[in-house]
Amino acid sequence: MNYAQLLFPDFALILLGYLLCRFSPLNRPVWQGAEALVYYLLFPVLLFHSIVKSPLDWAATSSLIAAGVTSGLAGIALAYSLPWWPGLRKNVAARDHASAAQVAFRFNSFIGLALADRLAGAQGLFFISVLIGFCVPMFNIAAVWPMARESKQSFLGQLVRNPLIVATVCGLTANLLGFRMPSWLEPPVARIGAASIALGLMSAGAGMQLGLLTQAKRLSVGVLGIRHLIQPLIALGAIHVFGLQGDQALILLLFSALPTASTCYVLAARMGYNGPYVAGLVTLSTLLGIVSLPYALSLVP
Repeated sequence: MNYAQLLFPDFALILLGYLLCRFSPLNRPVWQGAEALVYYLLFPVLLFHSIVKSPLDWAATSSLIAAGVTSGLAGIALAYSLPWWPGLRKNVAARDHASAAQVAFRFNSFIGLALADRLAGAQGLFFISVLIGFCVPMFNIAAVWPMARESKQSFLGQLVRNPLIVATVCGLTANLLGFRMPSWLEPPVARIGAASIALGLMSAGAGMQLGLLTQAKRLSVGVLGIRHLIQPLIALGAIHVFGLQGDQALILLLFSALPTASTCYVLAARMGYNGPYVAGLVTLSTLLGIVSLPYALSLVP
């Protein structure tokens, strides 16, 4: 499979946003409004829709869920521990770490859904939807906590007001209660989801300042190393511990090596942190996915 070709549309949209913001009348104030639209409406609709589409089968997916949650918690712990790593002590600004830590464990669900479909068809889509449904709330909470703590904001207040967390929890609850979206509502909701992908990636590009990555090189290497090198190894360990086989093992390894979520930038910017720095990390993570995805899939038992 040509991973570069699959990742190219995301990278092209990031690049387009960067060029439009700097070389056209569509400058920074325009993209600030776009960020708010994506964050408060488009992405929440997409998350809710992606979770309620497929009914959860506890019996068939309990081991996969356990492995995914365990791997995710390990990634969160590693990201939080970065300021205490050798070579990073006293060299990591607390605010930079608070906003960048999420890059180490969050994931691009759009790329994941596309790859799962190509690798394992409907079964693969089902398995990765289950992982998305359980891991997105956990990862979003873990992303908000260090930023709320560092800026002395109310953590619970940030959770309640975070539209991504609210939409995901509502979607998971609706799925468990058996809610299914009416067929007449599917087309407009799907179009909103498509718009959120394009605008979210272009907004990340518009806010990107790659030069800022040189100001926190060690932190950048740390979060991207966890995301693309260490997480697949953790997933491989979880596969053996929980006895995953076949498509479930394949999808967990795919899930572990995905590029980070484009909403990392949106979340950091909306909470008052260094959005351009996080946008640069998102761009590099998208490029690194071309290498980390084949690497992770080569580990399939």
